Amino acid sequence: MIVSMAVAERAWCVVVPHHARGAQQARHRLAAALADAVDATLLSDVVSVAAELVGNAVRHAEPLPGGVVRLAWRLRTVDSRHVIEVRVTDGGANGLPRPRTAGAEDPDGRGLTIVDALAVRWGVERDGLGQSVWAELS
Repeated sequence: MIVSMAVAERAWCVVVPHHARGAQQARHRLAAALADAVDATLLSDVVSVAAELVGNAVRHAEPLPGGVVRLAWRLRTVDSRHVIEVRVTDGGANGLPRPRTAGAEDPDGRGLTIVDALAVRWGVERDGLGQSVWAELS
């Protein structure tokens, strides 16, 4: 028996300033690019994850050369199911990103916990130029 999988793929990449305004630009570009491609619930989750990852890059990591952060996303359709990978690349930080436990009164510290809850999986890759934090949602 031969099983065929229909796979369609589209990918995008934007470079934004390593600044809070850059994080806002990234969210808007991502939402606009995917608005007609995926359902509203998945779009909301993807935008939330991207916002957390870009926000973390701006707050905790160095920029890429040129003072920027790169947001890339890839949309695949596998057996009529959308799979979206979001990847944020920055200049790296002293330590690897990891979820932490935030207290009820803490104003921040929940970003990667949110990513972990919404994503099917996520991870960090480092190379000589910086680091990428990625998440896959479906």
